[in-house]
Amino acid sequence: MPIVDNAVYVHGRRIQDPSNLSETFEHMRDHNGMAWIGLYRPTEAEVAAVAAEFSLHPLAVEDALAGHQRAKLERYGDVLFAVLRPAQYDDGKESVVFGELHVFVGPDFVVTVRHADSPDLARVRGRMEEQPDLLGMGPEAILYAILDQVVDEYAPVIAGVENDIDEIEETLFGGDDAGLSQRIYALAREVIALHKSTLPLDDMLQRLLQGSDKYGVDIELQRSLRDVLDHVIRVNERIAAFRSILDNALTVHSTLVTQRQTDTSLEQNEQVKKISGWAAILFGPTLVGTIYGMNFDNMPELHWTFGYPMALGLMVASSVVLYVVFKRKHWL
Repeated sequence: MPIVDNAVYVHGRRIQDPSNLSETFEHMRDHNGMAWIGLYRPTEAEVAAVAAEFSLHPLAVEDALAGHQRAKLERYGDVLFAVLRPAQYDDGKESVVFGELHVFVGPDFVVTVRHADSPDLARVRGRMEEQPDLLGMGPEAILYAILDQVVDEYAPVIAGVENDIDEIEETLFGGDDAGLSQRIYALAREVIALHKSTLPLDDMLQRLLQGSDKYGVDIELQRSLRDVLDHVIRVNERIAAFRSILDNALTVHSTLVTQRQTDTSLEQNEQVKKISGWAAILFGPTLVGTIYGMNFDNMPELHWTFGYPMALGLMVASSVVLYVVFKRKHWL
């Protein structure tokens, strides 16, 4: 169902589980409570109902419906609109899978619109409901918890990418590099996409902290946001290091491939030299033998006692001379 979870909270405690959005809006007004509505790939009508009730900006609603947005944080009056790009690591395919989450945060409501299974918002809701004091801090506390979950879910992704890089490094110097350049390039693209998802979080959290005093954010919540910011900085540093390692790996691989090709070419040249040298050595005796095998009557050596030994000596001498010459030139 598009509506994954839908509840009304008062002082950090869940008081109602409305069966539809109309009941949610009614309970909010009757109890002066806070609504937390979780939508999963909702229809346009459902988003329109939420947008009408909470006066959401049309541009933000359009982004939530269209999807495929970059990570960002925007403010429309008293409503914050955040786009997050969570990620998961697929062990089977050894690849990073990206999701998309849209979060509307108002004075008395939070609406989440997911386009993928990640992040696990049920876990976020369960953790918050176990801490009514934190949940009682309002919608900003829910936004913090969502950001914290998204950043935490980057940890296994970082571990998976790091393992892939280790495998690439082992293969790089192991000699079995069939398709290695394609794997390095594919992983580099994933790392770049991951960096595009995590890098904006730094600025987003900085802006949230800068506006804390203006919008009366609890001091403890500010400390929690700073803790998430520290994690984001570390994640971005790791990803930047991954990009550098992969760039170097691609350069080293290209160098090794060129070196192997050069070594192979040099080895082939040496073999050609040896073959050519031996062919030349054999050519001398063959030439002499060919001339003496023409059987002309007017050849002076035909009637000479030492003609046959001279021909054999000439063959041997030519071979020896050519062997010495090629040996000095290091062809043999």
